[in-house]
Amino acid sequence: MSESRAVIAARAALASVDLSTYDAEQSRLMDERCILVDEQDNAIGAMDKKTCHLMENINKGLLHRAFSAFVFRPSDGKLLLQQRATEKITFPDMWTNTCCSHPLDDFEAEKVEKDQLGVRVAASRKLEHELGIPPSQTPIDMFQYLTRIHYLAPSNGLWGEHEVDYILFITADVTVTPNLNEIRDHKYVDKAELQAMFEDPANSFTPWFKLIARDFLFGWWDELMKRKQDGKINAKSLSGLVDGSKVVTMV
Repeated sequence: MSESRAVIAARAALASVDLSTYDAEQSRLMDERCILVDEQDNAIGAMDKKTCHLMENINKGLLHRAFSAFVFRPSDGKLLLQQRATEKITFPDMWTNTCCSHPLDDFEAEKVEKDQLGVRVAASRKLEHELGIPPSQTPIDMFQYLTRIHYLAPSNGLWGEHEVDYILFITADVTVTPNLNEIRDHKYVDKAELQAMFEDPANSFTPWFKLIARDFLFGWWDELMKRKQDGKINAKSLSGLVDGSKVVTMV
């Protein structure tokens, strides 16, 4: 299907979706505009979040840009997790990495592709929005980009994700003041604690977090701990660890 036909079909699908039964703030955020990309992460347009996250459109190939940020505590290397709020329209109540969201077409700075600047700016913005972390604690030049993954994940029969997801690590001492409309819980975990959480059937996790953990996270975490400097970990020490020039397909 050509891009124009896919967009027309997506708009038609959107017209039949009623958001009035969802949380008002989460419904409002669905008007934000994601950056549409092809499978090589070339930007090809923009579309609102509602349209991008409908499985009817995802099944026709609609794909957008995203990021997954991982905040590690420098002193002990623990990872900050969040549990998504019940109010979330997609993947509610699931545990995931520190912050998962999208650079937006609404902001010029978040469309800049050089050195992953756009996704870094978006990550700092959303860490503040979701967890109340001051942007001064997550300066954009402190994010270490690792790679991009292309994945598809249904949430339920109606909604899902289909993203080229930039994986960003940052080591920082952060002040968390949760936005309870975004997250219902948060905690720091070490590797063993996270593995125990995965093994506990009482916990549910976002599919992208499970994919990243399965194929990448634990190995990179080991490297992060090995490369301590003056007793502290530093995400920038992972520079050059991964060839991030290509999109890793996980669909």
